[in-house]
Amino acid sequence: MTDTTDRPETTARAAELAARFPALHAPQYWSWGRYDAVFSLALPPDELITNIHLVGFSEGRVVLCRDERDHWFLPGGTREHGESIESCLVRELREEAGARLLGEPAWLGAHRCVTDLPEPYRPWQPHPEKAWLWGWAEIAVESAPTNPDDGEQVVEVRAVEPAEAQRLLVGGRDAWWGELVGLAVELRQRAAAG
Repeated sequence: MTDTTDRPETTARAAELAARFPALHAPQYWSWGRYDAVFSLALPPDELITNIHLVGFSEGRVVLCRDERDHWFLPGGTREHGESIESCLVRELREEAGARLLGEPAWLGAHRCVTDLPEPYRPWQPHPEKAWLWGWAEIAVESAPTNPDDGEQVVEVRAVEPAEAQRLLVGGRDAWWGELVGLAVELRQRAAAG
């Protein structure tokens, strides 16, 4: 996994970003999987990463997916057994957004999660600890989502201004979703500034 973002090199830089994005960095409880989750700019070891999601930018707009439940989300998903991070990201972008990467992803950080469930979500996954990796990249939406039977059924893919993406993602959910997009926008701007 290549870390191509403008990564904070000091504790002071990490603390500054945590102060600017407090909901993202606050401890969370994800009841759907009984996970205690904490976001960190530090990237976890590959063997802990079970899920990869992307703030995908298409001509400056954020690409979102909407499923049949009217739920907006960022494209990405669960790694298959033996699948690399890069292969998972390419597959999930095609399945959920009909999109492809235009360059290398830049990793924002990850949620480190611990569950009290007795078994992992899938047999090959690490347990009880795992990580959700978050990144950003330039992408191109080229076709309809492939919508495999075992995935979310996407009914709409839309590229929207970052503020609208934040509004749609936070609707009915925690504020950290909006802050995640805000962090991606900021780091993308820094990368463009060189």
